[in-house]
Amino acid sequence: MVRVYEAAEVEAALGYERLVPALGAAFAEARVEAPVRQSYEVGQAGAPAHLLAMPAWRRGAALGVKIVNIFPANAARNMGSVHGLYVLFDGSTGVPKAILDAEALTNRRTAATSALASSFLSRMDSETLTVVGTGHLAFHLAQGHCFVRPIGRVLVWGRSLARAQDMAARLKALGLPAEPAEDLSAAVRAADIVTCATTSVEPLVLGRDVRPGTHVDLVGAFTPTMRESDDDLVANSAVYVDTYGGALAEAGDLLQPVASGRWSKDLVRADLHELCAGLKEGRTEGQSVTLFKSVGAALEDLVAAELVATEPVAD
Repeated sequence: MVRVYEAAEVEAALGYERLVPALGAAFAEARVEAPVRQSYEVGQAGAPAHLLAMPAWRRGAALGVKIVNIFPANAARNMGSVHGLYVLFDGSTGVPKAILDAEALTNRRTAATSALASSFLSRMDSETLTVVGTGHLAFHLAQGHCFVRPIGRVLVWGRSLARAQDMAARLKALGLPAEPAEDLSAAVRAADIVTCATTSVEPLVLGRDVRPGTHVDLVGAFTPTMRESDDDLVANSAVYVDTYGGALAEAGDLLQPVASGRWSKDLVRADLHELCAGLKEGRTEGQSVTLFKSVGAALEDLVAAELVATEPVAD
């Protein structure tokens, strides 16, 4: 029988104390093979949507594929934007081992990857975190960043103040010092770390609002037409990516400044493999602005799925 893991089981198995170091080891080792994901536009007029296919494998050990649908208009229905399944196979026989809820897997591994990047790129004394976005992923990103830094204040901004208030209350119920923010520019100016998880096609985090020493984590925009930052922010930041192949092919936050002539791809400082393997440095001084652009890597899914499938059974 193929084991099926529901969302609650996936989240319970993927504590950040377990997942962050596992991802760090996998990025350092670079043994997982993963082609750039395939993305297809599958929406309707006025309601864009995407189907993503993300395979990955570690030869002789494990292989898997994630199939994800992203429907941003679901927010108006009070539903999550991301839905899908992850199928894990035995790497030596091809036999299916597990089917996992892909939304829970994606939220957890994405937040853990941002936390991993923050451990290299944000200041160790970072205290104020500003979360831009109120979706399911933003909720997890807040938790991931608080895991790696001594955050004493979490500001939550969303286009809907009511949703920001609701998310802040839910984070507070988990013991995080969260509060809603009405003014995005003021919330960004107050931040030591800004994490952004939206489907915006217009800049939200502006270079003029970002203080020296801030770390900016851009997660949401995952196509060339989307962006969460303006050209000034990218041009004036030390830019890092999850993977070169993914970020430089898909990330509008980087491709649009390239098109405008404000930035070039050769200015990327490092990817997560180079940071985790110690091949390149992260933050080296306190006043620089660091920017991490993530579009998601199938390596992260495979590592997380294996952790879930090997979670010890409680006595």
